[in-house]
Amino acid sequence: MCSVVYPTIVLAYTGQASYHRKHPDLVGDSFFKSLPDAVYWPIFVVAVLAAIIASQAMISGTFSIIQQSLSLGCFPRVKIVHTSTKYEGQVYIPEVNYLLMLACVGIILVFKDTTKIGNAYVVSYVPIIGSVEFVYLSLVLFNFDQGGYLPLAFAAFLMTIMYVWNNAYWKKYYYELQHKISPNKLYEIFVDRNCCGIPGLAMFYSELVHGIPPIFQHYAMNVPALHLVLVFVSLKSLPISKVPMEERFIFHRVTPNELKVFHCVTRYGYTDVCNEEESFERMLIEKLKDFIRDDYMILSHAKINTTEITEVDGELPGPLDNEENVNDDVI
Repeated sequence: MCSVVYPTIVLAYTGQASYHRKHPDLVGDSFFKSLPDAVYWPIFVVAVLAAIIASQAMISGTFSIIQQSLSLGCFPRVKIVHTSTKYEGQVYIPEVNYLLMLACVGIILVFKDTTKIGNAYVVSYVPIIGSVEFVYLSLVLFNFDQGGYLPLAFAAFLMTIMYVWNNAYWKKYYYELQHKISPNKLYEIFVDRNCCGIPGLAMFYSELVHGIPPIFQHYAMNVPALHLVLVFVSLKSLPISKVPMEERFIFHRVTPNELKVFHCVTRYGYTDVCNEEESFERMLIEKLKDFIRDDYMILSHAKINTTEITEVDGELPGPLDNEENVNDDVI
């Protein structure tokens, strides 16, 4: 950067400035006009390749920004494909890629002129980043009515999405955290309603790693019966490539123990994908049965109590190779 790129850029701009002094009427197309005829086509090819590289850098930068926004809870969940098992930051987001394609086609159809597109393609960030950014911002404002409004519109649109999503996400999380159901309240829900238990297992997704979310009380008050086994599942992404299968599911009992309520933290690495040959539900149930066996082994040091394991087995009466075989016992 210091020994090759930066000196080359300085020399190129110095040459163009000298050419402008001699030909002030050719400012709009000084780059190609200032080239000698012998190197015109080689430089043209290099310029096209440089534009392709720049576009790829912008696309990769967009993927990285979206990924970081997701990790901060500032963007809706989208599918992230990790293209490297060694570097976490090398990602591909299909939905964002398609949106960028549509945006590029739309911009070309609207502006239909390279000069206007050039006015629109000026990067602007928040001014506090540095004084250099004020120069970019001034260029956008100077050409505001000729396409400079486009990056400002994109920035405002993305900032609105991030602010609304982040604000709603954390409000929901803190509400669940402050109003989570205590063990005593959970016991009252089952006892006071004389809740009728039905065979099977029900799964509830929650951001809470510990505690029962308040939505469960609303659910319990509006259904005539509850499943015999309840599992509250939290999905967490770890900044590592893969999580071994034996370490993916972490269970703990939710007191009181006689209610057969469990909490499961499911951990994924950034290259882990769902196995199509074995469903998530089947893997979770198998690990839950192992947890129950180990739990009774530790507590009793005697014969394993298989009552709960039998109840867990009852949630899927048929094979899982076909989705139609899954009954309504699994939520």
